[in-house]
Amino acid sequence: MKITFKEISKQYNGKYALENFNSELENGIYGLLGANGAGKTTLINIFVGITKSDKGQVLINDVDVRRLGSDFLSQIGYLPQYPQFYKNFEVMDFLLYMCELKGIPKKIGEKRARDLLEIVNLSDVSHKKIGALSGGMRQRVGIVQAMLNNPDILILDEPTAGLDPQERIRFRNLITKFSGNRIVILATHIVSDIEYIANQVIILKDGQLLKQDSPKALISEMEKKVWKVTATDATLDEKLKYLKVSNMMRNKNEIHLRVIDDEKPDVNAINVQSNLEDVFLYYSKEDEQW
Repeated sequence: MKITFKEISKQYNGKYALENFNSELENGIYGLLGANGAGKTTLINIFVGITKSDKGQVLINDVDVRRLGSDFLSQIGYLPQYPQFYKNFEVMDFLLYMCELKGIPKKIGEKRARDLLEIVNLSDVSHKKIGALSGGMRQRVGIVQAMLNNPDILILDEPTAGLDPQERIRFRNLITKFSGNRIVILATHIVSDIEYIANQVIILKDGQLLKQDSPKALISEMEKKVWKVTATDATLDEKLKYLKVSNMMRNKNEIHLRVIDDEKPDVNAINVQSNLEDVFLYYSKEDEQW
């Protein structure tokens, strides 16, 4: 399976939500990373046919999706940013209803739903109403419905928003479990959601593709760009005037500043190990935001 985006552009009120976006995706997990408003949801909506692009093509195995029609949609599993559940439905009844909408025969759909509920550890709530479930459980029901048709492409738009840390870890593990032999696109602004599970990271800013590469390669590019500078209460305000500080931590009378800069930013700065959050901040932040 291969997805190719060619020169995808979309404007709203004269402003680009996406501008000449080009990318190629094959089997694996792709972290679509960007701040709110970067263009992540617009790209997904164009891909699944909710929104029409102003320009460009989306190709599946070198065939324009507009020529594939419903055959294309049958290959997709989709969990939107704000999934709407029928809260008075029992979990299994909801999943069987979704099977009907997806054209999955009842016997096959029921077995598929039960197998998936077992994988996501929700078998014991299959007869509970969705409205009685926690937010994390509802998201797991959401990924089950996205997987019912055993899709070649799984799209998850901000799937961990609002989840507690334990549920976020559980959800990330499920994504990895479901990623075999398919393309997974995970759109998020939460770096930790993709740092350890994504094969490639796609960084968007203001509708433009800034970077696409493996997390390891992106982090290695930052090798000489992340620094530790030590300040005191007396020197902190002055240092904050010229340093691009991404994080601060107090240790007794010292304040350790994590600084991102192309050059050594302070006479006492020490080069430190970079991470994916440093990459995201380096490429996505405006100077005035530091």
